[in-house]
Amino acid sequence: MALIVQKYGGTSVGSTERIRNVARRVAHYRKQGHDVVVVVSAMAGETNRLLGLAKELSERPDPRELDVIAATGEQVTIGLLAIALQEMGVPARSYTGGQVRILTDDAYTKARILEIDESRMRADLKAGKVVIVAGFQGVDKDGNITTLGRGGSDTSGVALAAALKADECQIYTDVDGVYTTDPRIVPEARRLDTITFEEMLELASQGSKVLQIRSVEFAGKYLVKLRVLSSLDDPESNAPGTLITFEEDDKMEQAIISGIAFNRDEAKISVMGVPDKPGIAYAILGPVAAANLDVDMIVQNIGASGHTDFSFTVNRNEYQKTLDVLSAARGKNFEAREIIGDNRIAKVSVVGIGMRSHVGLASKMFKALADEGINIQMISTSEIKIAVVIDEKYLELAVRVLHKAFELEQGG
Repeated sequence: MALIVQKYGGTSVGSTERIRNVARRVAHYRKQGHDVVVVVSAMAGETNRLLGLAKELSERPDPRELDVIAATGEQVTIGLLAIALQEMGVPARSYTGGQVRILTDDAYTKARILEIDESRMRADLKAGKVVIVAGFQGVDKDGNITTLGRGGSDTSGVALAAALKADECQIYTDVDGVYTTDPRIVPEARRLDTITFEEMLELASQGSKVLQIRSVEFAGKYLVKLRVLSSLDDPESNAPGTLITFEEDDKMEQAIISGIAFNRDEAKISVMGVPDKPGIAYAILGPVAAANLDVDMIVQNIGASGHTDFSFTVNRNEYQKTLDVLSAARGKNFEAREIIGDNRIAKVSVVGIGMRSHVGLASKMFKALADEGINIQMISTSEIKIAVVIDEKYLELAVRVLHKAFELEQGG
């Protein structure tokens, strides 16, 4: 039969009863003859609780020690799930990321996976055991515990599926698939039967919380078959979820726009009145990159006086740190009239492979927003995406308006 990697998020393992439900689902797949590797997150809210304890002791805790603390959440879950399976008569063994030997770099709190030693997992599978692995974590070359950043358990699941050459990687969440947008904002949102990796990558990068972007990148790079399912469904219901595919079929091409993503965790920083000369972008963003801070959208406005305004967005959690880095670099790396910021913005994006063959989609989007009096602060585009930055207070209105404007509730 098949080798399946299943990943369960924090909501799916949020209580001992839900952990029993996961165990029943895993047992169901084992009964069908499949080999199963399970990757789990910490119980819902546990990582925030652990990091909150560290913040009570220090305003800026040592990142290495934060990883030591945060990694304990998944360690609890893997032990509980192993016990639940053993109580059902299913042989199971749990492993931390370090025990599996998920080797990462040493970028604490946002490490990247370098390689995985799958030998211990294969030996357990051959012996008829379910293998349970702590998501979100690994170790660096010196044996230090590292974590992969928020949502990193998705990445762990896909990476293990790639290393094991699994037949399918199933991502279980509290929703039954990928929707045209968040149903909590737009009740008419539809579940998609299929979506391309390219579209899923854009949706994830633009704020869709269903899958973490690095997990989609991993799946695309190693051609891992990926499916999003609900852990709350009956295991025997055979619910299809959403299959993320590598191919674009004729039916999929009929959907001009597949979904609308949004991100509340955005902040904008503007460096005003910098010299308009070659190298100024590097002078500003070089120190930001050196501080391991990710930049998203970038806009440069060229003025007539030989100066320019340079704006970009970062994650809201890194807003103050980015301002501090720029303040330290000002006068040393670049000159600027002032540095200002806004951490009450949001990003809304429309995504679809149909953009390649249809014109006028940007104007349709801008008109829909304008008709509601929503001002656009920044614009970014790709071949299959249009993203705008707006005032945070208009976010939900913008999502509803755009979902209706592109008739996403009707389907293809």
